[in-house]
Amino acid sequence: MNTTLSPSTTTRPHTTTPNTGPRPDLYATIHKALRALMFDTVQRVGRMDLDDAGDTCRTLDQAEALLAQLQSHVRHENDFVHAAIEARRPGGAQAVAAAHGEHLDSIAALNDEIVNLRRAPAPERTLLADRLYRHLGLFVAENLEHMQVEETAHNALLWSLYSDDELLALHDRIVAHVEPALMMESLGWMARALRPQELAGLLGQLQRQAPPEAVRAVLEHVRTRLDDTRWAKLARALGLPSVPGVVAR
Repeated sequence: MNTTLSPSTTTRPHTTTPNTGPRPDLYATIHKALRALMFDTVQRVGRMDLDDAGDTCRTLDQAEALLAQLQSHVRHENDFVHAAIEARRPGGAQAVAAAHGEHLDSIAALNDEIVNLRRAPAPERTLLADRLYRHLGLFVAENLEHMQVEETAHNALLWSLYSDDELLALHDRIVAHVEPALMMESLGWMARALRPQELAGLLGQLQRQAPPEAVRAVLEHVRTRLDDTRWAKLARALGLPSVPGVVAR
């Protein structure tokens, strides 16, 4: 898909803090999308039919897509979020940065396992698939703990070190460096992971600011990720037809 989204046409999520009210949250939306993608991928790998070449290929394609998303996410956090923390609190991102190095090693190892499974003769596939399933599950568990630290300790640091305007500008710089294909895929998982109100806010901002062709492309992609009930809620919020399959004209 050849649609590019600018930073100003993507969501700027906020989290309400006890003392100051809503503050920009750089982690909330993308972490929800990544959790949804991780959970779905682990389930798919666990139930993968190794006697069905199509199912196996699609499942491993999704596993590779997950790893690509996580690799990109680590890189952007390192280059932008950690750099911002270190600029005003030297050493503040050191522990999480070390974990990111381990995550990249794990991603490389899991990609190798996927390649080996694709190439394996039939008698070896079950053993390799079970191994991938266990290792992927452990990797997801580590990521869940890691995200909790970022969403609490790192957010607290960012809120103490930067103003809202500075955090929103940082968010926009990150988004500007996300590859368009990865951005579109992330929006699809956000559609499945966000509350209806969050999704309507994200796409409402897109609807107001993006070119019509970009809005159409995103809505068509999002529609494939929603059941009729969730689509109807989103359509009502955006003033669109709620007929299944109809997204925009």
